[in-house]
Amino acid sequence: MVTSRPSPMPPPSASHKGGRRGWAWLDTLHAYLFISPQVLGFLALVLGPLIAVFVFSLQSRNLLTGRVAFVGLSNFRAVLGDRLFYAVLTNSLTFTAGLVALNVTLALGLALLLARGFRGSTAFRTLFFASVITSAAAWAIVWRFILQGEHGVLNQFLGLVGIDGPNWLREPRWAMASVIVTRVLKNVGLNMTIYLAALKSIPDEYAEAARVDGASGWGILRAITIPLLAPTTLFVSIITVTSALQVFDHILLMTAGGPENATNVLVYYIYRQAFQFFDIGYASALAVFLFIAALGLTLAMWMVRGRAAPV
Repeated sequence: MVTSRPSPMPPPSASHKGGRRGWAWLDTLHAYLFISPQVLGFLALVLGPLIAVFVFSLQSRNLLTGRVAFVGLSNFRAVLGDRLFYAVLTNSLTFTAGLVALNVTLALGLALLLARGFRGSTAFRTLFFASVITSAAAWAIVWRFILQGEHGVLNQFLGLVGIDGPNWLREPRWAMASVIVTRVLKNVGLNMTIYLAALKSIPDEYAEAARVDGASGWGILRAITIPLLAPTTLFVSIITVTSALQVFDHILLMTAGGPENATNVLVYYIYRQAFQFFDIGYASALAVFLFIAALGLTLAMWMVRGRAAPV
């Protein structure tokens, strides 16, 4: 009996190779078309304005008269010689430090409370998250009326218990604290939700093993929960710092930078230089300093990521 051998497959023809290359090119084109809106948006709304700010910072550019002249580093020298700039920068760092510390602490505390579960926890979570989706302008205006002097709701309530409250937004020592607290209450719900999701991803076995070894609730929190939440804390801190350095509407609507420049932060100072004094070049130089400050703080926090244990 003669067994026939299967004939070898013929090598792929050039037309088949060309067809595969054509399909691969078409897939690549589709991929680029899908990402093109994001790329174009980044170029037009992020990279383009960022380059323009650096270019404008080297010019004397008046928005009102339209006069433009190259001045090199003169705007940066003027910024470094501006005493008000240092006060504004201090205000920005104070606002950022207070906002991050209070926001992260409160968000973590609320998340730990909600993670235990109790009757009404859903309504409690909704209540705190409702402020996140509330209009920032409406939030600031409402709190401005609440924190007025003797006619404000808060001071009227304090008066019922015999406490003479200050004019929260018109006294320098109280204005910054008032703005920080109201801003924290506005955005703490977002960080609370992020922490709550991270807590639910921690296996229960860790806490159970620690209890078997005799660890208390505080010991479990300090030695297990908080270290495992370190990456989440880093992420929350970065987005909170970025938000704090960009705060504008809150300052504009509640204090307008006052009293006595006590709440005049860098973004609001840039706005005044650009759209009240029409000095775009000087405002752009200030914006460069803001960019450096935001980048420096973000990199400083990012450098500690290696110490954070993954959740």
